[in-house]
Amino acid sequence: MAPEATRIRAVIVDDEAPARALLREFLSAHADVEVAGECANGFEAVKVIGELEPDLVLLDVQMPKLDGFEVLELLDRPPVVVFVTAFDEYALKAFEVHAVDYVLKPVGRERLSEALAHARGRLGAPAAAPAPAPAALAAAARPPGQFVERILVKDGANVHVIPVERLDWIEAQDDYVAIRADGKTHLKPQTLAEIAAGLDPARFVRIHRSYVLNVERIARLELYAKDSRVAFLKDGKDLPVSRAGYARLRELLSGGR
Repeated sequence: MAPEATRIRAVIVDDEAPARALLREFLSAHADVEVAGECANGFEAVKVIGELEPDLVLLDVQMPKLDGFEVLELLDRPPVVVFVTAFDEYALKAFEVHAVDYVLKPVGRERLSEALAHARGRLGAPAAAPAPAPAALAAAARPPGQFVERILVKDGANVHVIPVERLDWIEAQDDYVAIRADGKTHLKPQTLAEIAAGLDPARFVRIHRSYVLNVERIARLELYAKDSRVAFLKDGKDLPVSRAGYARLRELLSGGR
């Protein structure tokens, strides 16, 4: 039995029970690894990893509800990650988000042992690489040229999944953004620039340094001062529009005719 101080607490995340059982069996051959938990979907994974704070997560990519990249995006302190998946097209993205290894199914004992060796090396390093920002994780999950289809917001133990077509506007608030959708406001620790970078510019425009607006929500624009305007939305809300923001809006709206 390995000393307690050197033990690795691991969580297995896979929506297929046989896959979890196989990983658990293979891990049992490693005396320094303790399986602290198992999860069958992404929502469970966010909750369990947040509560247990394991050293290592063996993480599937394609799962119902939340995929593996979205799970990492929602974690406050992402652990060391080994992706275990049947799909090889995510390998580059996995390493972009600092995964220590990428194991293809069907998993073999020797290949998993190799991945564990890589994980031990990362865990034993004097200074671990900094965790990538949520925006980097979200971007890594998207194919090139594809825009965000939904925004994930963690609220305590709950995860809100907001389809982008439900978005009304997004406001910068210090190190957070306030996301307005379906009459509710959600706070997410991210910058306005980061979240705007993933949105379709044909639908969302940065109308002001503090606001990104879904152009479908505009009822009318009115001149407020010499270099500024106000956007009145269909729900009665009004938002400031800067000179640069108005130029972006005008270009988009005229181009759509």
